[in-house]
Amino acid sequence: MNRTLQDRLVKELRLANVSAIKEGNEFLPEFMARFNDRFAVTPVRYEDMHRPLLVSKDKLTDILCHREQRYVSSQLTLSYDRKRIILERNATSEDLGGKYVDVYDFPNGRLEVRSKGLLLPYRVFTKDQRVSHTAIVENKRLGHTLALIKAQQDSHFEAKVKTNSEKGEYQKRGRQIYGPDYVPKISAKAAAAVAEPTAKKA
Repeated sequence: MNRTLQDRLVKELRLANVSAIKEGNEFLPEFMARFNDRFAVTPVRYEDMHRPLLVSKDKLTDILCHREQRYVSSQLTLSYDRKRIILERNATSEDLGGKYVDVYDFPNGRLEVRSKGLLLPYRVFTKDQRVSHTAIVENKRLGHTLALIKAQQDSHFEAKVKTNSEKGEYQKRGRQIYGPDYVPKISAKAAAAVAEPTAKKA
């Protein structure tokens, strides 16, 4: 019926040009009467067919909770909801390595681990735990240790790594200019080589 109303009621409100909460509340009694007249079914028997609840309150709480089976490692640990659950070692839990236990997750946030109905004590390690920067800074001993490490790092000067050009004693030259006013610079040896054929011709 809920699915029917989710679809039908929205369309009926639109057809009646209802777009405010107050108008919608005034529209509902008439709609419910028409809906029941059309879809109501007369029961075959009028007596109450509900059976009495013969379950204790504690048992009902166990039934109305989320329950899963989890594998226990040889270190007596298991995972559930991004938490690492560590079972306390006792006569019951010692033999649970390699077996499955039941995890009961109750609506109020309470978590229980049981084996064949027996409650197992445990402690929780949350995987989302993070160490805050403030906690580190406020630790005086750690702050002193970090200061010593920084002083040691500052005392050691890193040797400059030379490039291949620097190792070959490469020297950077100035930028050369080309154009109509450009006069090429040639070495004395090159100038003598050019002048020698001219002298022979003379």
